[in-house]
Amino acid sequence: MLLSNQVMATAPIRILCVDDHPLVREGLAALINRQDDMQIVAEAASGREGIEAFRTHRPDVTLIDLRLPDISGIELITTIVSQFPGARTLVISSYEGDIDIRRALSAGAMGYVLKGMPRDTLLGAIRRVHRGQRAIPPDVAEALAEHLGDESLTPRELEILTRVAAGGKNREVAIALKIAEDTVKVHMKRILAKLGVADRTEAVTAAVKRGMIRL
Repeated sequence: MLLSNQVMATAPIRILCVDDHPLVREGLAALINRQDDMQIVAEAASGREGIEAFRTHRPDVTLIDLRLPDISGIELITTIVSQFPGARTLVISSYEGDIDIRRALSAGAMGYVLKGMPRDTLLGAIRRVHRGQRAIPPDVAEALAEHLGDESLTPRELEILTRVAAGGKNREVAIALKIAEDTVKVHMKRILAKLGVADRTEAVTAAVKRGMIRL
């Protein structure tokens, strides 16, 4: 019985890595497999592959990139957590916008680590998530706190800003959405106020940086 308990206590953290970039997966595997207390048990290059790999291997912790070639990382997290309520997922992404972070955590991720952070930060986050704890490094927490209490853009405002980001003028946006040009102007004024910017270009830049829209 004692031997059995010792084996369970020293069993490594079993990790699934879902990222569509082979070099990223290779780098993570090399780093993780050097640790005495963790190992990569499976890799996946897409969201759907990730779901199947999770079902097959039932990892202790799943590392998930937000941008995948089929379904998004958010959808992957939602699917895994809904089917396996005890699943522990950790986002590792190059996107540091507060909207991306909030969406991931709301979907069920237990932590969020940026790819540019020190390796010890990632390893520490994996261990925390494995223990059932949140893993929110200071830089990520700061990004969340910076916009705490900000008024969100409405679906219509996001739709208009997305079209503006694609180069649409007020008249073109109005025609596409079948609304009055003056209505577009009113929405744009509200968008600028909510984002705290002075013009359309700054609005698009701020929205992209925060993860509200994609170019």
